[in-house]
Formats: sequence, C-alpha cells, structure tokens
Amino acid sequence: MLKNPAILLFILKGVAFTLIISVLAVVVSIVWGSILALVRNYCTAPGQRIFKWLATIYIEVFRNTPLLFWIFIGLVFFPAPQLFAHQLFGLSSVETKILFKATVALTVFTSAIIAEIIRGGLNSIPQGQFEAGFSQGFSTVQVMLYIILPQAYRNVVPTLLSQVITTIKDSSFLANVATIELMARVKKILSNASIYNGTGTINVSDVFVLFGCAALIYFIINYTLSCVVRHVQKKTQNAAQSYAAPAAGDTQPVTGGNG
Repeated sequence: MLKNPAILLFILKGVAFTLIISVLAVVVSIVWGSILALVRNYCTAPGQRIFKWLATIYIEVFRNTPLLFWIFIGLVFFPAPQLFAHQLFGLSSVETKILFKATVALTVFTSAIIAEIIRGGLNSIPQGQFEAGFSQGFSTVQVMLYIILPQAYRNVVPTLLSQVITTIKDSSFLANVATIELMARVKKILSNASIYNGTGTINVSDVFVLFGCAALIYFIINYTLSCVVRHVQKKTQNAAQSYAAPAAGDTQPVTGGNG
C-alpha cells in the first residue's frame, strides 16, 4: 500500500502538519509560559497577588487534567478567527477551523507545563543576580530581560527540548477530533484501505504497515531530538565545569603563620 505515491504524499503532508502544529504550540507556549512563570514567581505585592493566584490556578488546572479533555473543550467552545473560515494550505474551511482549535488546545495545555519548567530555571538564579542588576541602575524589567531570563532559559534548555518531544507525541491526540496531523491521516487511509489494496477488504497487514509506518516516523523525529537533547546537556555540563574550574584553581589553601 505504501508503494502508492498518493498515499505516501498524503502521509508526508500529515508529518508536515504534525511538525507545524507542534512547533507553533511550543513557541507560543514558551512565550505564554514565561509570562505565567514570572507572574507566579514575582507578583507577590499585596496589589498583585490576584495575578499570582490566577497564574497558579491556570497552571495547576491544565497540568493536572488530560490533554484530550481540553482538545474536546477547544473543539466545542474555542472560537475560530474569520481567517480560518476559508480554505488554507489545501484544507477545507472546516479542517482549518479544527486545526486552529486543536492547536490552541495543545498550546494552553503545553504552556502550563512549560511555565513550571521555566519557573524551575528562575528559581535556580541566585538572589545576588537581581541585586547586581539593580546596582547597575537597571529597572526590574531590564533585570528580567537582560540578566535573569537568559540564564533561566539556558538552565532549562534540555528540559524544554524534552518537552518538545512530548508535544510532538501529544499531537497524536488530535487524531481524535479528525484533524489533519499524521495519526489522523493514517486512520483515514486505513478506513479506505479496501480501495487501495485491491482486495475489497481491510487486511490485518494494512493495520501493521500503516501504524508501523507512523510509529517509525515518530521514532525518527523524536530520536533525532533526543540526540540533540543529549548533545545540549553535554555541552551545558562541560560549560559549567569549565566555568567552575578557574574559580576552584584560584582558591588558595589557608596556611599557618611563621611560628
């Protein structure tokens, strides 16, 4: 069945949409998750605590409920902009609306997880970094943008990349709302397998071939990203060791006096 060029092209388009949905979800989630992390960590003044509570509720609700639940909620309740009421990328207007709603659902779910990842990076920054920034005349916003956030992101890069892998795998849940990513297309081909295989029936081998192909594609994508994660982790560890070594070398032992 996979020898059919039309089927291969159909599956490859599904791979492309899977990557597009995942990348969009992760990029938006990093931005929104950063805001949530900052609000939850630093809105501690009496007039700001309501924002801290709202961020906390958002993060805890989405982190502790199933993604599939929010996909169905998004499909029913999330409004789609007028832009997505037309044909786009070769998709029908109905498919583009589903694409938008499913991507939003994946984004709001992923942003809660990424918010906690970034908050862990923020908590790893010593208080002295804030004081050093303020002593240079930086405002709170400048300290966050130029000193704190860059270090926090650097500390959590491997974890963020691991979350990208998880998001790509989570995108397979979107097949449950008949969207256009990889797994949905595999299911669609399987439902019409009797037309393509020339037997008039769906063979057991069709199931193994199609889902095996999908599994192999997911494995290749995620294994490649896993290699990137390990490489980044190794570079981060080496950088930390090389930074710490000169400092350790400058330490002189305490010796006694002339007596």
